[in-house]
Amino acid sequence: MTQETVEQGTGQAVERAWDALVATARRTVADGLVVGTSGNVSARVGDLVLVTPSGVPYDRLTPADLTAVDLDGTQVRGTLTPTSELPMHLAVYRHTPARAVVHTHAVHATAVSTLVPELPPIHYMAGALGGPVRVAPYALYGTEELARNMLRALEGRTGCLLGNHGTVTYGDTLDQAYDRTAQLEWMCRLWLTATSVPGRTPALLSAAELDEAAGKLRGYGQSRRAPR
Repeated sequence: MTQETVEQGTGQAVERAWDALVATARRTVADGLVVGTSGNVSARVGDLVLVTPSGVPYDRLTPADLTAVDLDGTQVRGTLTPTSELPMHLAVYRHTPARAVVHTHAVHATAVSTLVPELPPIHYMAGALGGPVRVAPYALYGTEELARNMLRALEGRTGCLLGNHGTVTYGDTLDQAYDRTAQLEWMCRLWLTATSVPGRTPALLSAAELDEAAGKLRGYGQSRRAPR
């Protein structure tokens, strides 16, 4: 395999990842997880991190707007300024095996982040995120302080809430990272709904029950079989 062939393959992988990233970013708007240009999405391809640019409506992004940085944050592709939350995305890639990150300002999740230090274990899907979802203390957006707070909340987890801010989830793929975001928002909505019933307190799951669910969720879905 020639160097030219390798470079072509890498270029195609980056282009495919950008298309998937843009589609995911648009989905966050369509599903009501962000408003306008809030929130951001990234994907890692080798040592490149593709990110949504700052302040550009997702429906206007084109292949020509591809924006990428290296793991040090130096911009290596594109002319648009990367998302202001770049420190947070890079922190995830430096400290976890993530291949994709989704950050939203989902309403129910953000509301929960202002009420409790941890989302109460109201549903077994918390097991899909590694356990009870923590809330990272508030820090100004786009700062290293916020990135540090987030990393502490992510220890042993694939998602967390950001105090007075929103959500962060990561995964092996953009689809997985997005699904975790959607599940987190749904759990927050569920908890808020249950706690709104006067005179009633929601039943919560124990640590053992969450661990049991987490184990079963690891084998959830279709097994990969060789084609016949």
